[in-house]
Amino acid sequence: MITLCNACGTSYEATVTHPEHCKICEDERQFVPVKGQKWIDLYNLLDSHTNKWKQHEADLFSIKTVPGFAINQRAFLIRTPQGNILWDCIACLDDATKTLVSSLGGIMAIAISHPHYYTTMQDWAAEFDAPVYLHASDSEWVMRDSPYIKFWEGDDLKLTDDVSILRLGGHFAGGSVLHWSRGEGVLLAGDIVQVTPGADAVSFMWSYPNMLPLPAATVADITRRLDKINFARLHGAFEGQDITGNASDIVRRSGEKYISCLR
Repeated sequence: MITLCNACGTSYEATVTHPEHCKICEDERQFVPVKGQKWIDLYNLLDSHTNKWKQHEADLFSIKTVPGFAINQRAFLIRTPQGNILWDCIACLDDATKTLVSSLGGIMAIAISHPHYYTTMQDWAAEFDAPVYLHASDSEWVMRDSPYIKFWEGDDLKLTDDVSILRLGGHFAGGSVLHWSRGEGVLLAGDIVQVTPGADAVSFMWSYPNMLPLPAATVADITRRLDKINFARLHGAFEGQDITGNASDIVRRSGEKYISCLR
């Protein structure tokens, strides 16, 4: 039986009872709700939730669960000539989503920014026979083993001719973003780079719910590395977090502002 943490969406193998603890939530980058840890079985989630889709451009779709569940992030599906890539993951993999993803060509590879979005990656991988690329620095946060999980090391991993994973660290040691170099370039940032409510700036945190910042040196390194790639558009982890122009300039200016505030 697969059971999910109601607060973060991480999936666990359960036998007779639910787990007593969620390791992800007990880490300081997440939280245990005031009323305690609660769980939902996967089949109950699928009975009460579904997914909605949005097409951002010709070959870029976001997928989000409704009503909102756990952290409430969205995943992205990128279509490329070499195969489709799922970026980040959501817990709800319902029949409609399986049908839609298959109709778009399936999934060649899954890549995830950091452990808060691992959710049911094992089930997505098995359904579409796709490897899941996770940075090795975050291997301790995998709560369910799977033969599809592939740990990678270093600072970048090329998935197709124009899609690469870039490890930036920060929020997690293996915290990564996805760079799609086609045209003016697109950055899928998860919340390694967090889009602010006005969608005209970004920020960086070690813990978002507990509001613990990153050191100036870490933010400087993140922005320095992003300054080496081209991207005009940036899409964050949550609905509405879409910067549709001048994204690289916005990231650079935001990093400078963040560092100046710390100093």
